[in-house]
Amino acid sequence: MNTRDLQSQRERFYESIAPLDLAPLWTRLKGLVPREPSPVGVAHRWKYSEVRPYVMEAASHISAEEAERRVLLLENPGFRGGSQITNTLFAGLQLIMPGEVAPRHRHTQSALRFIVEGHGAYTTVDDARVDMEPGDFVVTPPWRWHHHGNESDGPMVWLDGLDIPLVRAFNGTFREDHDEWVKPDKPFGGLIHFPYARAREALESMAGKGEPDAHLGHVMRYSDPQSGGWAMPTIAAMIRKLPAGFATRAYRSSDGMVFACVEGAGRIHVGEEAFEMAPHDIAVVPGWMPYTLHASRDWIVFSYSDRAAQERLGFWREQRL
Repeated sequence: MNTRDLQSQRERFYESIAPLDLAPLWTRLKGLVPREPSPVGVAHRWKYSEVRPYVMEAASHISAEEAERRVLLLENPGFRGGSQITNTLFAGLQLIMPGEVAPRHRHTQSALRFIVEGHGAYTTVDDARVDMEPGDFVVTPPWRWHHHGNESDGPMVWLDGLDIPLVRAFNGTFREDHDEWVKPDKPFGGLIHFPYARAREALESMAGKGEPDAHLGHVMRYSDPQSGGWAMPTIAAMIRKLPAGFATRAYRSSDGMVFACVEGAGRIHVGEEAFEMAPHDIAVVPGWMPYTLHASRDWIVFSYSDRAAQERLGFWREQRL
């Protein structure tokens, strides 16, 4: 049988099984299981100086109570309408004004708060209150009651990071609202508050002991002191320092990374693009897309990704180029 006749025979076979909702794997296998992942979404940057006026304006349109969470989404242009910054993660800037309280709720998604500006706001996990300051990293574990309040005389803004798309992919989304609240029998026993002052001390100590990692800089991971693993079950958060003039070698990993500039300034080079990063600017680099970091001044950068989930599932990879 010649090649053309063989292909025609196969096509007739494929057509005959289609009404039974069957399909041949061999025609799709390499698309389903490629040799390596392709970047999902696009690299992008949000300049805080540009988005902040709109974050503040949001307070004139809706209260924290009515909105439940007054957040402007950081939506990856590659996922327009998808409410996500990477294929598995959500990001947004949340605003709470003086005297406001964002009502209590709980959900199966894990959440982090990285404080951008303001003093005197707080969040709770069950009955434990955390007062938040700029640069602090705060964890809201899954299925724990939490609400936010601001007892200061100024606005408070923080970066929200959640694993909403990941949980949605598992069809594991559940939530309960404030009117369903019942005091937990046992409070959460893990660490939820990682003050910036301690993180900065740790980075300075690293910088004083040796040269930065050629691909990453001086990196501190936020970890659970009890298990030694990541501070969150699905999200890996870290903070790094790059000394002025330092440039990393090209690096990529299978987790899409969200970067938030804390102090100093630098550039993220992704392909032909270069994103200048000033304090509070936020950028995303999709998984398996090579990038380099260049510090124009001493540069401190917070970041988070789904690396914790990938490691637990056994397929996280990195490549030092």
